[in-house]
Amino acid sequence: MNVNVESKTKPFIKWAGGKGKLVPQLLQKIGREYGIYHEPFLGGGALFWALAPTHAVLSDSNEHLVNAYIAVRDNVEALITELISYPHDKRFFYQTRAFFGKGNNLQRAASFIYLNKTCFNGLFRVNKSGEFNVPFGDYENPTICNAEALRACNYALRGVDVRQQDFTDVIYRAVKGDLVYFDPPYLPLSATSSFTAYTSNGFSLADHVRLRDVALELSKCGVRVIISNSAAPAIRDLYADHFDIDVVLAKRSINADAEGRGPIKEFIITSRPQLEESP
Repeated sequence: MNVNVESKTKPFIKWAGGKGKLVPQLLQKIGREYGIYHEPFLGGGALFWALAPTHAVLSDSNEHLVNAYIAVRDNVEALITELISYPHDKRFFYQTRAFFGKGNNLQRAASFIYLNKTCFNGLFRVNKSGEFNVPFGDYENPTICNAEALRACNYALRGVDVRQQDFTDVIYRAVKGDLVYFDPPYLPLSATSSFTAYTSNGFSLADHVRLRDVALELSKCGVRVIISNSAAPAIRDLYADHFDIDVVLAKRSINADAEGRGPIKEFIITSRPQLEESP
């Protein structure tokens, strides 16, 4: 069984909507023991690093993100050697951006991490053609390669299953007693707050409905489910009948205007005990 003890390991990438600030509230929703930990919207993986579960399946639809995790797990020393050679230079940044998604798996992972550390606000955004299009960031001396942190992540990932999959695939692998944490691209609170371009397909309201249906099916099978999302009325409507919804305050971190990065309301949604215990 997994024991829920908070780890010192931290994400090796920045991620828009990352849950570093929300981890304490999320940990309060998790009991001491559970089966396999599943995280189908991996992103920066803040909750995974905090839990450091002994048995986990991590997945995401973003092939570049998944490839980077696999490189950290399977080939961290070569990855460190590659990253050390990457300069913080605007010309090199745009050359690397133009080469995005090309090369072998190690080169792709290194360029992904490099762009994440040196682009504007650490965003990952692609256009409809799947081309990375975030501009150069205004940093004096960003840490491109934190070898100690990468080795700590490598240790935490040993034996962990990392897959490129749609979130719906968790239905076929999670069983009673397992824990599933969903952290989807949030439903925008307004028409101007949308940021869902983690892949070229985005994430629509219809996708949020699919996610609700998957979460409900898992809950009925006795799988423990935790979901984070925006405090949008549509999200409350989706989950109100079958889940518990708590409102928390989280700091917005991807707004270009620093004054727009204050606390905002978000939901932590959890399956109800009676659904978890259903046969």
